[in-house]
Amino acid sequence: MNQILYLIKKCIPASLFKALQPAYHYVMGFLAALVYGFPSRKMIVIGVTGTTGKTTVVYMLAQMLQNAGIKVGYTSTAMFGDGEREWLNDKKMTMLGRGFTQKMLRTMIKNGCQVAIVETTSEGAVQFRHRFINYDVFLFTGLYPEHIDSHGSFENYKKAKLSLFTHMMRCKDKSLLSLNDAPQRLAKTVIVHGDDEHAQDFLDAAGDEIKKMSYNRQNVGLQPHGDIDQLLYAYKKTTLKGVLMELGVVDVELNLLGVFTATNAAAAAAVGRALGLKPTIIKKGLEKIMGVPGRLERIFAGQDFTVLVDYAFEPVAVTKLYDTVASLEPERIIHVLGSTGGGRDLARRGELGEIAGERADVVIVTNEDPYDDDPRAIMEDVSTGVTDRSKVQIIEDRGEAIGAAIAMAEKGDVILITGKGCEQAIAISGGRHLPWDDREIARSYLKA
Repeated sequence: MNQILYLIKKCIPASLFKALQPAYHYVMGFLAALVYGFPSRKMIVIGVTGTTGKTTVVYMLAQMLQNAGIKVGYTSTAMFGDGEREWLNDKKMTMLGRGFTQKMLRTMIKNGCQVAIVETTSEGAVQFRHRFINYDVFLFTGLYPEHIDSHGSFENYKKAKLSLFTHMMRCKDKSLLSLNDAPQRLAKTVIVHGDDEHAQDFLDAAGDEIKKMSYNRQNVGLQPHGDIDQLLYAYKKTTLKGVLMELGVVDVELNLLGVFTATNAAAAAAVGRALGLKPTIIKKGLEKIMGVPGRLERIFAGQDFTVLVDYAFEPVAVTKLYDTVASLEPERIIHVLGSTGGGRDLARRGELGEIAGERADVVIVTNEDPYDDDPRAIMEDVSTGVTDRSKVQIIEDRGEAIGAAIAMAEKGDVILITGKGCEQAIAISGGRHLPWDDREIARSYLKA
């Protein structure tokens, strides 16, 4: 199917293709919702958007609600869940169109889900994939430049994100069974990361009739307003298990690495608060989460060094990742990375190499998702950012690159494998996808 769509796109003149896209996506979105009976009208729907943290927050929120005895379905970059089963996202796309999301929502209802969580992207917004979803809660995790290639500018990117909050004013109220089985009307609510410089813009975009909440670090972020319900949180310390944080009136010990994990947990907790969950229930649910697929995921097969697989593919996320790894006090850091093709954010290639060159002891640049670009050219672009040339090597085959990192690792080292997380394919020329999983490749080399 991907190859057919690729060929069709190549045959249609670019100007005509661009002109027809909005109407096409709008009609397809309406027809999909119609065919599946507008399923989002029949359960609580939570949207999650932002530049970073979306997938982790979706997973944490789903697990937290499930641990509270609430049946949940979700769609995200990493995984899908329909209330009966969960599986890895093998579509190379976060917010799928052409009826996939509407069909998923319908299946969730069939399976008895009370809540659906939909990771909602800026590109999905431009293509109207959100327009016929009746959201009840929308969460904004933060914003910084990304996807500039597809949106044309940061302002366009931000505008696309803002349109999701404007959409909340179109969403009709629902008379639903609450999570406690008592008839109740859930107030339409938007939640923002109050520490983000764009937070107020997203609150304003939702209009005056929408309930507003934020989650902020203590003494940082949005100043208190009478009409904004604020959840304060604070990072306290790193423990052997993960992170200890203060979350409102309770302390929460997360079994997840990374200071930024506290921020993601606060986001999930804010949604739980909007749904009426008690702080003790939120605490219990968050503390039961043992990991997020492809997000700082440890790959362990008895070795005396650490292997971490993470989705981070842009400079801000990679920098945060290094800050987390530094807290592990590694002997050396061996970083396996690349950058994507298809004309996507060309400027970040050298910047990724620069970050790795400054903070890693060994940098192995490899293939990631070249699409129609020359894989070698992408790798050369990344490697040019590494000033100390003795640190860097290029290994084009991604499997061999992971194997080389594992072969050279010694006791106390940390191997970072970034860019794909738990993605199930490598995107190559002609719209083709090659089956792939960084985690399974790492396990195979570790066992060998």
